[in-house]
Amino acid sequence: MPQPATKDRIAEAADQLFYEQGFEATSFADIAAAVGISRGNFYYHFKTKDEILDAVISRRLGSTRAMLQDWQAQGASPAGRITCFIRILIANQAKITLYGCPAGTLVSELAKLDHSAQGQANAIFTLFRDWLCRQFQELGCGTRSDACAMHLLARSQGVASLAQAFKDPEFINSEVQQMQDWLAGQAPAPDAG
Repeated sequence: MPQPATKDRIAEAADQLFYEQGFEATSFADIAAAVGISRGNFYYHFKTKDEILDAVISRRLGSTRAMLQDWQAQGASPAGRITCFIRILIANQAKITLYGCPAGTLVSELAKLDHSAQGQANAIFTLFRDWLCRQFQELGCGTRSDACAMHLLARSQGVASLAQAFKDPEFINSEVQQMQDWLAGQAPAPDAG
């Protein structure tokens, strides 16, 4: 398997550091050290921190699209696909407990900084919202589909924030179960005809 290009390695390292340390707290030197390159080589690929942020957001959008495609292929039903979304909290439990949600923490930090890239970062949530809305439509939720999508997205963000705040992975387990129970009640009742 070929080695990723230096620019891709920089974006990958920056992505991880932005998640773990935050965008503002991460320096060029931190990223260069993580990749193991000189600062001169680093500046050849990225002139500004905002260029790196753009690459990180593009990377996250791409990985989110790929994950949604995987869930689409894995789930035999809309409820099964939505469950994939819910269970991402369990799959990433250790990291969420330490650092929160990667999308949520980045969007929140960029909002506080009034950064021009906030809209780009928000697009990650839009991908999730639109995908969840389609799943709820297929589930038969009709006009409630977008509200259901937003409820689930908001709840998952709240769970990630509180699990990080309290360093409580068991909280994630209990909330995931409650979200799955909630999902089970969202399909319209069959007509008694």
